[in-house]
Amino acid sequence: MRFIHLFLVGYFVLVVGAMLALWQAGVLAHVSGTWIAIGTIIAVGLGIMLAVSSGKPEITRE
Repeated sequence: MRFIHLFLVGYFVLVVGAMLALWQAGVLAHVSGTWIAIGTIIAVGLGIMLAVSSGKPEITRE
């Protein structure tokens, strides 16, 4: 498994864990579903950007 995939898996586990903690604490009951969806989309986009920027570039020789 490449480093970028491992980074993305770890990031999504972190996001899911945070969402479960907020749900268990009752915080998500007071937040609109629209804002939850917007926050999830932002978190996924941030994770993809971080994974791509932390990946090692491959050097190709011609």
